[in-house]
Amino acid sequence: MAASAHQPFTSEDLLERILTSLDDDKAEDVTQIDLRGKTSIGDYMVVATGRSTRQVAAMSEKLTEKLKHEFGISCKVEGKDTGDWVLIDTGDVIVHLFRPEVREFYQIEKMWLPAGAAAS
Repeated sequence: MAASAHQPFTSEDLLERILTSLDDDKAEDVTQIDLRGKTSIGDYMVVATGRSTRQVAAMSEKLTEKLKHEFGISCKVEGKDTGDWVLIDTGDVIVHLFRPEVREFYQIEKMWLPAGAAAS
């Protein structure tokens, strides 16, 4: 069920739509991290991998279009032109899309997951 710009929606609604969009676009190794109570930057972080710069850029473009259409959100996007690492800030959910080599290099999830925890 899509929320309109007039209806309030939760960060969980937003997270669910983001995960569905990434799944539809064949994102790989999708990790969601609950940030509630850990930081004020957002409630959730999603990290996912695309196979190529073209796929990463396309996933980010489709996701931002869906969020604007369904939730009335204009996301802040950085890195789409290069497609190595795209950051999408929806306000409540931060999305990082990487090419595999770039994700492996930065290992951004490790900064937010508790020691010894596996990503979900």
